[in-house]
Amino acid sequence: MSWQAYVDNNLVGTKKVTQAAILGKAGGVWAKSSDITISAEEQKAITAAFTNKAAVQASGFRIANQKYFFLSSDTYGDDPDLIVVQGKKQTDGAVLAQTKQAILVVTYIYPQTAQDAGLLVTNLGAYLASQRY
Repeated sequence: MSWQAYVDNNLVGTKKVTQAAILGKAGGVWAKSSDITISAEEQKAITAAFTNKAAVQASGFRIANQKYFFLSSDTYGDDPDLIVVQGKKQTDGAVLAQTKQAILVVTYIYPQTAQDAGLLVTNLGAYLASQRY
């Protein structure tokens, strides 16, 4: 499956998230929904959110020029590389998931929920991690 198919079918296509992108952990956008733009500066900050928890807790993170306040950062399953960060902006939010090589980025707008978006991203992240991505 192509990276774009993951965005189109497994993320945005579920209707549980509004926008999605898959970034390379080493940089670059691998795939994205048509309505999201993530600047190079935002990409660097998103990548840093997984290594500098204190900074993201203090200042949050930005996706497509929208600021999200930090809510949580946790590892999941048996893979210490699968880290999920959640952010909030009023009733909307964002979820980031880092695997060995990729970072999943999604936003959701109410009535979409943090629970649905978080579970969706965590499950896809776990699958990609199991495939060594």
